[in-house]
Amino acid sequence: MGKPKKFEEALVELEEIVRKMECAELSLNDSLEAFEAGIGLARYCRQKLDEAERKVQILLQDEKGQLKPEPFEVDESDHGK
Repeated sequence: MGKPKKFEEALVELEEIVRKMECAELSLNDSLEAFEAGIGLARYCRQKLDEAERKVQILLQDEKGQLKPEPFEVDESDHGK
């Protein structure tokens, strides 16, 4: 199984592996293979999230290289729709 090109693709694939494992439809050997693939995808996703976090931190640095805290506002009107 090759690594997906996008974070979202990896996440969907990881969710599918979890669903299959939760349904107990797999043999022990297949479960171990799925677990191994899932670990690889989880590491890939963590790496992509870490990269995104570093990019955001760089973008938020001021001219002196210090991080500038920026408020993060969530639009509550979007929830529950």
